[in-house]
Amino acid sequence: MHEPGHGYISDKSKYQSRLRRIEGQVRGVQRMVEEENYCIDVLTQISAIRSSLQGVALALLDDHLNHCVRNAVDSDGNELEEKLAEVSEAISRLVR
Repeated sequence: MHEPGHGYISDKSKYQSRLRRIEGQVRGVQRMVEEENYCIDVLTQISAIRSSLQGVALALLDDHLNHCVRNAVDSDGNELEEKLAEVSEAISRLVR
């Protein structure tokens, strides 16, 4: 019924790869600022980073719904209300 670990664990290497790519993008923006690149070019790269981070966040949210919340639905405890509150708070943080 309950699978051990978190929903994203099966895709952990995929997430790590995506986050390393984002880390490289951030280093690139740092370099652009250091080299005094055109501000619009820097802003374009920052927008790309935000988009990449949002993609990771949405994938994690999807994994949470399909793993943690699904397991809570399948359980007989009061865990479902807790998981739904967590998801609601996470979505709220993502849309701010």
